[in-house]
Amino acid sequence: MQWETVIGLEIHVQLATRSKIFSGASVAYGAQPNSQACAVDIALPGVLPVLNRKAVEYAIRFGLAINAAINSPSIFARKNYFYPDLPKGYQISQLERPIVEGGHVTIRTGDKEKTIHLTRAHLEEDAGKSTHEGFHDKTGIDLNRAGTGLLEIVSEPEMRSSTEAVAYAKALHSLVRWIGICDGNMQEGSFRCDANVSVRPAGSDVLGTRCEIKNLNSFRFLERAIDYEVARQIDILESGGSIIQQTRLYDADRDETRSMRSKEDAHDYRYFPDPDLLPVVIPQEWIEQIREKLPELPEDRRNRYIQDFGLSAYDANILTAARELADYFEQAVKHLPEQSKLCANWIMGEVSGRLNKEELEIDRCPVNPEQLAGLLLRITDGTVSGKIAKDVFDSMWQGNGDSADTIIDAKNLRQISDGGEIEKWIDEVLAANQQQVADYRAGKEKAFNSLVGQIMKISKGKANPAQVNTLLKKRLTE
Repeated sequence: MQWETVIGLEIHVQLATRSKIFSGASVAYGAQPNSQACAVDIALPGVLPVLNRKAVEYAIRFGLAINAAINSPSIFARKNYFYPDLPKGYQISQLERPIVEGGHVTIRTGDKEKTIHLTRAHLEEDAGKSTHEGFHDKTGIDLNRAGTGLLEIVSEPEMRSSTEAVAYAKALHSLVRWIGICDGNMQEGSFRCDANVSVRPAGSDVLGTRCEIKNLNSFRFLERAIDYEVARQIDILESGGSIIQQTRLYDADRDETRSMRSKEDAHDYRYFPDPDLLPVVIPQEWIEQIREKLPELPEDRRNRYIQDFGLSAYDANILTAARELADYFEQAVKHLPEQSKLCANWIMGEVSGRLNKEELEIDRCPVNPEQLAGLLLRITDGTVSGKIAKDVFDSMWQGNGDSADTIIDAKNLRQISDGGEIEKWIDEVLAANQQQVADYRAGKEKAFNSLVGQIMKISKGKANPAQVNTLLKKRLTE
């Protein structure tokens, strides 16, 4: 039997506020355990929550970015359950009237484009953290995260593979960083994914029994967990078994999911409106003020790059993966407006490759956009070849801010276009490679490339490649 995978994601985005969503306690990462949990966070008697206005603004900003409806009023509710790291015995969240409803995100996998619709995005507070390492037969509780503001983003079950799920998660990760509502640091828990996974016979419109994989904090783990879970469910069904609805965890060491708890029946969280928090009424004027301050969004910028710069959809997609990368590209093009494709190629190639190798973000790139544009100008005007330009780039990367011109002059790297000098190198190479000359004249084109390579070698890369090709071809046809 052929099977179809059905995936929906719930993504928890930690909002980039300086304090928690209902208290003034700090959300700074890395503090000593339980040093940032105030009386409000742990619900001591007599305390009252006060909603963080910035958290509401960030939720609205996200809703506008995905073309969703902003609900006014939106209502906070208490989600009641008991767990060691939830000192209140309930979590303040939203159920019936979330602040954001609907919306969509466009994803790209290969050369295909797909729209993923969102069900909702609601504000809530985070719980604390249970720690098992370093405790013998005990569990440590750190309440620093308790009360941290989250935006939980829930998708429709419209993804059909782990590849689509990762593309969607990456699109959201890029978007929340782009609009400045989250730092996106997955290692610190700022962006976490829960995947709801089920399978069904191909062609069926009936959803299968789903399992939820909790707390996936890397795109690689998200992909591998989904792939494992799909294979596990198909194996059970093809063996005559049935899927039990449950919550599962992904074990990265064993590359498998394992059962955490059964969810055969929906858990009754006994939601009810929080009596300490009034409905949140959002004036339309405030929404419009937030809309006006939104930056140009990734999809709009992608379309502009395709239209204005003539880039392919693939190139535009890569360059808008992060706002900082897109800004770097635009600054480079500003200094070299007629060479947008060359700028794109170098940023996606040499610049990104070096950043990845040294595990740096684009905002820490040693070569700024103006310097890069200066180097690329010397390629376009024939001062240096592409090969020599890579050597200059390497010197710029390791240097102290010197321009390409300074390095080219200091190392005597200017390209030689003098026909007489190039013909001397051609004579030398032809004299030493009579067999390759004969091969070329016999119709073997590869021999020509070999001869060009040898000429460039003895010229130490300084010979103008275009002139080498022209003069060599002329000599070989004489």
